[in-house]
Amino acid sequence: MRIRSLGVIDDAVVELSPGFTAVTGETGAGKTMVVTSLGLLLGGRADAALVRIGARNAVVEGRIAVPEGAAAVVRAEEAGAELDDGTLLVSRTVSAEGRSRAHLGGRSVPVGLLAELADDLVAVHGQTDQQGLLKLSRQRQALDRYAGFAVAVPLGKYAEAYRRLRAVATELEQITTRARERAQEADLLRFGLEEIAAVEPRAGEDVELAEEAERLGHAEALASAAAVAHAALAGNPEDPEGVDAGTLVVGAQRALEAVRAHDPALAALCDRIGEIGILVRDVAGELAGYADDLDADPLRLAAVEERRAALTGLTRKYGEDVASVLAWAEQGAARLTELDGDDERIGELTAERDALRGELGALAQELTDARTEAAERFAAAVTAELGSLAMPHARVSFDIRQSEDPEGVEVGGRTVAYGPAGVDEVELLLAPHPGAPPRPIAKGASGGELSRVMLAVEVVFAGTDPVPTYLFDEVDAGVGGKAAVEIGRRLAKLAKSAQVVVVTHLPQVAAFADRQLLVEKTDDGSVTRSGVKVLEGEERVRELSRMLAGQEDSETARAHAEELLETARADV
Repeated sequence: MRIRSLGVIDDAVVELSPGFTAVTGETGAGKTMVVTSLGLLLGGRADAALVRIGARNAVVEGRIAVPEGAAAVVRAEEAGAELDDGTLLVSRTVSAEGRSRAHLGGRSVPVGLLAELADDLVAVHGQTDQQGLLKLSRQRQALDRYAGFAVAVPLGKYAEAYRRLRAVATELEQITTRARERAQEADLLRFGLEEIAAVEPRAGEDVELAEEAERLGHAEALASAAAVAHAALAGNPEDPEGVDAGTLVVGAQRALEAVRAHDPALAALCDRIGEIGILVRDVAGELAGYADDLDADPLRLAAVEERRAALTGLTRKYGEDVASVLAWAEQGAARLTELDGDDERIGELTAERDALRGELGALAQELTDARTEAAERFAAAVTAELGSLAMPHARVSFDIRQSEDPEGVEVGGRTVAYGPAGVDEVELLLAPHPGAPPRPIAKGASGGELSRVMLAVEVVFAGTDPVPTYLFDEVDAGVGGKAAVEIGRRLAKLAKSAQVVVVTHLPQVAAFADRQLLVEKTDDGSVTRSGVKVLEGEERVRELSRMLAGQEDSETARAHAEELLETARADV
């Protein structure tokens, strides 16, 4: 892994070998930046504050060896990444403005993809994880993770039933709590539909009545105009000497008829005049009929206006025109049917809710049984591991309990509270020595004991849900003496089946490492730089001496350091 311009690290290469690698160094030298760098490669959150002051961006590049056909390889190839001689090349860039870019196997990829791969590649644990283990929800998640399919299958069924129950309960609550509002809405709809039904409007009726009212209101003027037009076209019987359009057209046609044989063009014009004559006679006839049919009855006009007023009363309330009023009535009738069916719907939803509660209770019982069985195996395995971590008399157990809730689901003859993950409250208990009552680890474990419990849990996970690499960031805090030696020994044992990287301040732990990396800081008077180098031979003894006594050249510390290394080599 190469780190550039990240925190106090200017440019450093971290060579993580197979087996057990310990990362040591003085406080503030940048050990945590090694962990942060790996976190960035695994899709961790980017922060502009990580970029070294004066640099444009921070860059972390890593080469991860992956077995052929592994899930991480398949997912990476789906994203277009290419392997380089059995390794994945990963890089992450964070700009000083906080922007982040990720590359995998030569391809630009979303940062979220790196986080997906991380689950199959590396398990990262630090002091924050220890604090997380104090939360009951995390303890339940740890148990579920250990149980595997035995819990995952019923939990999936339970989660689906839980989602359905929540949806049904929400709809039922909405209907019942809004009963008054819905009743008021139904009354308004019913009144409106009755009002519309009383008028019985027809589609387009408002347009027809508007035209009729306009015609009736101007009947005399229309009749007079039609009579004048008719006389102009067909003549006035009371004025036999008057000239009309029909007579003039006939005269014109006769004049042309006499000579049409001499010129086809003139013959065509004669035919057109004949067509005009026919049109004049047709229009004159229609004008006569129009005048005869025109109704100037004031009673009809009053009826039309009354009908229009009734329609206007509807359009003021329910739409811009009669068509909109009819559309409102159709939608209102459908909505009223829905609202009138509330009582029936409430009954259906209540029955469905009760059935789902029964189903959820059965699934919750199945989930509790699976957790209880897994908890016994998990606790026994962690207890056995604590024996290897200088806690031979400690006992770990789980308390799986439920809380009474009259609004809950029935499980085992009791009505208990339930949630999206079941009805169980899972708590990890520790009895550190014989005779001590089991107590929650949040109350019954010291810092050192909690570190060892955390390590024991991870070792147990390594046997059931293995990943290629484990990174521990000072999980040995609060531990010393024989317990520290045992932690180092157990980490070395874990490293026989996985790559283990430990950031530590304990020489007893570092001594068991197959490789020790020193993060050291130098100061040239203007810029602080950090480098990472592999310690061998005398350099490693000097670093262990510093970690033991704070003095590299102390003969007593050197002797103790050499003794630690010899003990570790003999154990391994």
